[in-house]
Amino acid sequence: MLTHNSTIKSFFLDAPAGRLEALLNAGAEHATHAAVVCHPHPLFGGTLHNKVVFHTMKALNSYGFPVLRFNFRGTGLSQGEHDHGIGEVDDVHAALDWLDHALHLPLIFAGFSFGAAVGLKAACADSRVKAAISVGTPVVPVAADTELPRTYTFDFLHNCAKPKLFVSGARDQFGPRTKLEALVRSLPEPKKLVVIEGADHFFEGRLRELREAIETWVREAVSSQPSAIS
Repeated sequence: MLTHNSTIKSFFLDAPAGRLEALLNAGAEHATHAAVVCHPHPLFGGTLHNKVVFHTMKALNSYGFPVLRFNFRGTGLSQGEHDHGIGEVDDVHAALDWLDHALHLPLIFAGFSFGAAVGLKAACADSRVKAAISVGTPVVPVAADTELPRTYTFDFLHNCAKPKLFVSGARDQFGPRTKLEALVRSLPEPKKLVVIEGADHFFEGRLRELREAIETWVREAVSSQPSAIS
């Protein structure tokens, strides 16, 4: 049965660019895993309070997992300056380090959009991370007239044999279905792609389906198969 814990800890964690603003939703007393969820692009208003990030956290927390959210450098009360997805990888490493040292549990990574593109680079190479969730994977440029990369690259995922879940909307303007399907098809097992019909990049009006997709995958790939990711 799914559980719920409403206790939230607000704090700062140390990272290479300075302290990062963070929230930890407490988990069950005998939690089997802990998770980190990364937010979308800060130059477009992304923070740890983003609705997709919140609902991803709720899906993971419902299984009793403590869940850490944090603001990337230069976002909210976090110190440092935005580093166009380069230094932000170190922010994710810092968050994973904090979770590992504080809770000593197997870790799950989740990220939305920019948070997925950046965070997966840190998570896939980290043996402490046992499974990864990519929500709204940005496989095409966010905008051609900004300082953002013209496209995100996911070549590193070809060496990622951890259980992987990809959840996107069928109308995601930054993740065309055909491109996303081609990416997932090229990756090693175990993997799962869930495309939510009618949903855009931000899952407007479809957040319940997003949570259900994550909860179902956690039950299948994590909770029911502890030996596969321990």
